[in-house]
Amino acid sequence: MQSKDNKKALARELGVSRSSLYYQSKMRIRDQCLKEQILGALSEHPSYGHKRLALHLKRNKKCILRVMKKFGIKPYRRRVRRPCKPGDLGKHPLNVANWAKAMCPIRRNVLWASDFTYFWYHGKYWYLCTVIDLFNREVVGFSFSGNHDKSLILSALQDAINRKGVPQYLHSDQGSEYRSYAYFDLLKQYGIKVSFSSKASPWQNGYQESFYSEFKKDLGDVTRFETLSLFMEGLYQQIHYYNTERIHSALKTSPLLYRQQLATSDKLS
Repeated sequence: MQSKDNKKALARELGVSRSSLYYQSKMRIRDQCLKEQILGALSEHPSYGHKRLALHLKRNKKCILRVMKKFGIKPYRRRVRRPCKPGDLGKHPLNVANWAKAMCPIRRNVLWASDFTYFWYHGKYWYLCTVIDLFNREVVGFSFSGNHDKSLILSALQDAINRKGVPQYLHSDQGSEYRSYAYFDLLKQYGIKVSFSSKASPWQNGYQESFYSEFKKDLGDVTRFETLSLFMEGLYQQIHYYNTERIHSALKTSPLLYRQQLATSDKLS
């Protein structure tokens, strides 16, 4: 009885009803539950921001963002954006156009993009080259090597052609590997038209730049792989995850599911 009297006295002092002292905010409980869902999703998809989390959890993106701000939740690894300086813009050598700038492919094998990145692993640089179909952002071919030379990019391109067929255009930057005679000869052999970014303009191959940025965040610290074979297996698994599961912000789903959905839609129409 003493407890009720204390509550009554406290309520009178605060100028509120006694029942309000027992009230538990439903909003607070819902936010706590959503917080746990967000943390669970981030454990599987470390680089997801609030938009991808909203798609993954099938919730409103504003609600996700509000709860993330409330509890100070951020993606585990964040991308550093490099500024683009107008003074860096250059002209195309070899009279090669930038087809990627003026084209939005609406079907497969129209426009592909190629690039490579590096990883520091056990005291040495290792290189991954990928080829992406810009229709659905799917990695259609890749290669891995201890050297960044023409063989690296030719192997990735041949892998993509063996898997998916021949594209109409292939876009890349103006690295020496992509300006080699062997590269141009292979494209000529398959009748593929060359597309180049302007010199010193990596943002003009932004599809690949963005892919590698997110790919490395999701892959995490490569030193956790005890052997080179395990490292390579981790790369292959990450590419498979990107193609089949990871939500692409522009597609609102994974590259593979996007392609399958459009294929089903074409059959029904």
